[in-house]
Amino acid sequence: MKNRILVVEDDRAISDGITTNLECSGYECAVFADGREAANSLAQDHSYDLALLDIMLPGIDGFDLLAYMKKYNIPTIYLTAKNDTQSEVKGLRDGAEDYIVKPFDMMSLLVRIEKVLERTGKLNRILRAGDMILNLDNHIVSKNGEEIALNPLEFNLLSLLFRYKNRTLLREKILNEIWGEDYFGDTHTVDVHIANLRKKLGSDHGIKTVPKFGYRLEDT
Repeated sequence: MKNRILVVEDDRAISDGITTNLECSGYECAVFADGREAANSLAQDHSYDLALLDIMLPGIDGFDLLAYMKKYNIPTIYLTAKNDTQSEVKGLRDGAEDYIVKPFDMMSLLVRIEKVLERTGKLNRILRAGDMILNLDNHIVSKNGEEIALNPLEFNLLSLLFRYKNRTLLREKILNEIWGEDYFGDTHTVDVHIANLRKKLGSDHGIKTVPKFGYRLEDT
């Protein structure tokens, strides 16, 4: 089951960019451009795991909309052009989980979304890509119903690719995420472990090499 995210943003280009990236990463989205319409819709459907709210919205603004999110226990991240300290402090004190100023990096947003979902206990612990299923709770990976034995590092590497499926991860990003920023080895380490992971997953593993950049797990 996919995590559902409510996006309330009146700039069509921004909302389209957000939802495209979220859906590519395995999330399900509902989008509203008007704060009042979003608030009214919650009476019929409030089964969201997280909300991304702009502040300056038609209808009612994001600050007022937060009360509706709290009513239905929907963790909230503000995405806004309001970069003043007073607005940020208000948003966080009122109960938002995070406050992100536009323009923002999409990869950073995906990380923050995952962290909020994990912190609030709403993160989907069963990830899927193609014929593979990854269970974050018991560290089990199966392919076509058959369990595949991975060591802890390989599991962490595959789970990173799962979380950013259909997006290219730079070798440097993988190295920092899996081995840590203090690791003194080079990116060849990533290539070696990706090769080992591919062998264990079989020929239709879905892990694509992006020349001169890194790797991408494709979920078609």
